[in-house]
Amino acid sequence: MQSIQLAVNGTLMRGFALNKNLVAAGAEFIRATTTAPTYRLWSVGDAYPAMQYDAEGGGSIEVEIWQMGAEGLLQILRTEPPGLCLGRVELADGGIVLGVLGEAYICAGQPEITSYGGWRGYIKETK
Repeated sequence: MQSIQLAVNGTLMRGFALNKNLVAAGAEFIRATTTAPTYRLWSVGDAYPAMQYDAEGGGSIEVEIWQMGAEGLLQILRTEPPGLCLGRVELADGGIVLGVLGEAYICAGQPEITSYGGWRGYIKETK
């Protein structure tokens, strides 16, 4: 079975409520890292983040890399909120993995939190 690496940037990360979904899907934590400095992050309803690529105005966002099989990935995607999707994410070291991204419509009108460096930083500073 082929393994898939997935970059997560919010409530699926270790220490957050939905991390149990990754564990239940048989995912294995690989490492914590950051994206290339080309992403922006929004707080959607102050419940979870949504990340989008932006080569001009982006920053580096904290992510965790998890490895799982295709069935595990499908299991995770079924539990994600509408408007979150998969896309290619470039990491700070130049590697490219699949990652959880947000479609434009769920980011529209939401507070941008890129300056916090990630969901963990945002929660630490605002909660």
